[in-house]
Amino acid sequence: MIAAVILAAGESKRMKSPKMLLPFMGSTIIECVIRNTLASDVDSAIVVTGAWKEDIEEVVRKYNVRIVFNDSYTDGMLSSVQCGIKSLPADCNAALVIPGDMPLISGDVINEVINSYITSGKPMIVPVYRGRRGHPLLVGSDLFGEIHRLDKKEGLRQLAEWHPEDIYETETGDDTILKDIDTKTEYRKEINSN
Repeated sequence: MIAAVILAAGESKRMKSPKMLLPFMGSTIIECVIRNTLASDVDSAIVVTGAWKEDIEEVVRKYNVRIVFNDSYTDGMLSSVQCGIKSLPADCNAALVIPGDMPLISGDVINEVINSYITSGKPMIVPVYRGRRGHPLLVGSDLFGEIHRLDKKEGLRQLAEWHPEDIYETETGDDTILKDIDTKTEYRKEINSN
C-alpha cells in the first residue's frame, strides 16, 4: 500500500498569488500534479492544503483524493509533510512526497521510484538526474515516526542525514524531477516550453 502526499499548502510568497492555481497545460498546476500522480501505481493520494485553502480545495475536490488541512502551514513545508504522514491509513507501507508545484513529473517517473522501493528493499528512495537529487521522495513506514522528530529548518534533508545507509538513489533520465515553479520567471519559462 503506497500513498502519495501532495503538498499544496504553501503561501506562494515569491509568486504573490496562489501558484497552484495558475493555468498550466489546459488546467492548473495542482491539477497536473494530481492527474500525473493518479496515473501512476500509487494506491491513494492525499492533498495537504494550507494557504489559499478554499480556492485550492474547490479545484481539487473533483479528483479521487483525500484533502487534509495543515493548520500549521506557516511553519513551512515540513509541517505539511508531517500533516500528510499523520493522515495516512494505518496499513500504508510507504509515502511518496510530491510537491504541488512540480507539474511535469510524470506517472512514469513516479513508477520508477515505486519500482525502486519494491526491488531495492531500502526505506528511502530518491530520484537522481545527472548527480542531482530531486522529487518525489519515497519514505517507508518504518521511518514515519522519525519524520515527526525532524527540525523544521532542516526538513526531510535531515532524515537523509540520519539514515544515509537507508537511501537508494534511482537514476532517471528525466530532468523534471528538478523542476519546481517558484517564481513568475520559472512559470513563464515552463509555459513557453510546454
